[in-house]
Amino acid sequence: MRVLHTSDWHVGRPFHGRDLLAEQESVLGGLADLVADERVDVVVVSGDLYDRAVPSAEAVDAGARVLRRIAAAGAKIVVTPGNHDSAPRLGAFAGFAQAGGLYLRTTIAELHEPVVIDDVYGPVAFYGIPYLEPELARHALGDLELRGHAAVLGEAMRRVKDDLASRQARSVVLAHAFVIGGETSDSERTIAVGGVPHVPGSIFAGIDYAALGHLHGPQTLADHLRYSGSPLAYSFSEIHHRKSVWLVELDAGGLAGVERRELPVPRALGKLRGELRDLLTNPAYEPEVEKFLSIELTDKVRQLDAMRRLRARFPHALHLDWQPEGGRPKALRYADTVRGRSDEEVACCFVEDTRNSPPTTTERALLREALAAVAGKEPE
Repeated sequence: MRVLHTSDWHVGRPFHGRDLLAEQESVLGGLADLVADERVDVVVVSGDLYDRAVPSAEAVDAGARVLRRIAAAGAKIVVTPGNHDSAPRLGAFAGFAQAGGLYLRTTIAELHEPVVIDDVYGPVAFYGIPYLEPELARHALGDLELRGHAAVLGEAMRRVKDDLASRQARSVVLAHAFVIGGETSDSERTIAVGGVPHVPGSIFAGIDYAALGHLHGPQTLADHLRYSGSPLAYSFSEIHHRKSVWLVELDAGGLAGVERRELPVPRALGKLRGELRDLLTNPAYEPEVEKFLSIELTDKVRQLDAMRRLRARFPHALHLDWQPEGGRPKALRYADTVRGRSDEEVACCFVEDTRNSPPTTTERALLREALAAVAGKEPE
């Protein structure tokens, strides 16, 4: 059996305010071609199919089109919710979807009941463990003594292994969790609420393959224990990620091999640093024009309307920060900033602190007039 391990689609997620639905559908829809080319039998999505618990209608439509394309290419699909998804909403029509080859494993009470799919060697049991928020999960599992992520996931895996022991089947577990040894990026929502978020990889011992979700970088913790990562970059911290999926092969004895399949990059990420004038005129930056860009300006004085001017050359600049050479002025507490100063001195101090240069004579006159108008008297 050939299994395509994916996760963290986050359909509907923007990138620094930029709508990514078209790019998401293009990359995810391409999985259908991979299914056909590689003769994939099952595609698994280990959580965070959508980016929000209540996704937009456009995101739902895009996700549905992608799933239909994958199913039409000949693969069955197993999905379990992540911490971004709403498990009840995602699984609302699970019974109907199953008839079309889409298996939505969204309930904690049924996590030990696998989707069983046969190949020439016999059955493979796919167990979908939804994201387990500790406080809610311990009630759903019926054990109020369970505390923290490791405890609730450990109990979930105990139930999975108990069921597996009663079967003559190979096993694949889908889980959305932060396993010790995984590397994070800036685009993952913390799951620290409910205790220490990390769980040991030993929890998955005895499973032929554990298809992990939550962390957005593809990574291997053990041969049988891997994160596929997100199909697109969702933060500039992922600039060096090679977005991919895992092609998992199971034979009669269990895990036979795993290969990486890289995904297309709709638009590359880039980072630029320098003074505004140089960024706007230096031909060396021409290769960066079509990238999503995070730009750091180093001008000693904060430049006016910098993002608009940068986008005239770099239309996909999305993030701008100002880090002047030599550092920004030392920030003071408000009480220390205003103590013993007149209103005009406070206003001028604010201007200087904001842009790293004092107000000009003309600007001081304007500030003086504004303060006088507020006070209801003629400026001095």
